[in-house]
Amino acid sequence: MPSALPEGEPAPADGSLPPSALAGVGSRPFGIYVHVPFCATRCGYCDFNTYTPGELGTSASPESWLEGLRRELDLAASVLGSAPLAETVFVGGGTPSLLGASGLASVLDAVRDSFGLAPGAEVTTESNPESTSAAFFSGIRDAGYTRVSLGMQSAARHVLAVLDRKHTPGRPGEAALEARAAGFEHVNLDLIYGTPGERPSDLAASLDAVLAAGVDHVSAYALIVEDGTGLARRIRRGDLPMPDDDVLASSYEMVDSVLTGAGFSWYEVSNWATSVAAQCRHNVLYWKGADWWGFGPGAHSHVGGVRFWNVKHPARYSSLLAEGNSPAAGRETLSLEDQRVERVLLELRLASGLPIEVLDAEGRDAAKQAIADGLLEPFDDRCVLTDRGRLLADAVVRRLLP
Repeated sequence: MPSALPEGEPAPADGSLPPSALAGVGSRPFGIYVHVPFCATRCGYCDFNTYTPGELGTSASPESWLEGLRRELDLAASVLGSAPLAETVFVGGGTPSLLGASGLASVLDAVRDSFGLAPGAEVTTESNPESTSAAFFSGIRDAGYTRVSLGMQSAARHVLAVLDRKHTPGRPGEAALEARAAGFEHVNLDLIYGTPGERPSDLAASLDAVLAAGVDHVSAYALIVEDGTGLARRIRRGDLPMPDDDVLASSYEMVDSVLTGAGFSWYEVSNWATSVAAQCRHNVLYWKGADWWGFGPGAHSHVGGVRFWNVKHPARYSSLLAEGNSPAAGRETLSLEDQRVERVLLELRLASGLPIEVLDAEGRDAAKQAIADGLLEPFDDRCVLTDRGRLLADAVVRRLLP
């Protein structure tokens, strides 16, 4: 979910949405995101809305957050009227696994109480390998979770040290095996490539570890140096070099080559799965502009062309809800042109591509030139990135939105 707050208008205290946003709710896919803002420590590269115990002190706790979550779920169900069943639920953070199996079961029970789950709903939780166990995975599987996403980042100890990750190199693979043994058919491992000091052999070892874990989904992201993070400060001081664009490109090519050779297929620029069933349906919902409500401090939502976002601090979030108010800090209504631009930004990243009809006349001309330049596959009705185009996806988008 986005961490920076966009500019917009103040959100109403009762959380109400305009009739235009509510029209058609339930006829569009609907998902729920739950943001758990707690972490044991802060990773040097992370700029997510998370808090360590020392940063929060006594101002907020998992208990006060969960009570606020229950209230926000009830408020959202009331705002939406006939609340749609959730087709996907994604619990992210932060470190959701710090809640333990019982805490995550309570989160899902709260979702069921306010919204209910559609038949065959996908229910995912992120987990950090060091805060999981065989018993944890059995517990959340029994609670109704269907998918687990584990933060691996790298199998190289020195790369994990640069990222300030605390787990041992072998633990993510062990955790993935434990999840599978607990009955999880769908398990994801997250990789980060391009960390200063990462060698090709380090990335190859990480990919070997991923394949040995037998997961059916892999997310791999280039390291982005975010302003205000510990990593950014180290680079600014000269302690570490900036990630190199050429290295990032060659690393991406290695990831894609190894995963493709092992039976994975890319379905989004940074995501690979062994089958359609293994794809993360919740993230596809984002990329295709469906409806979702984000619950928790700093969470973002989108319903019927209206985007809104919550206050960021957990204490403020809980206190607003305790007073009977919405925790939304602001919102913006997307114009038809805004929505078209977002479709280009997001759907072009998908292997299924972007319908050519979404582009204006200039964009269609630019798409033809992108084909000539080897960035788009030849098309009839959809624009699909080539292998080279995936490396330059942002540049392709800029071409198509002159």
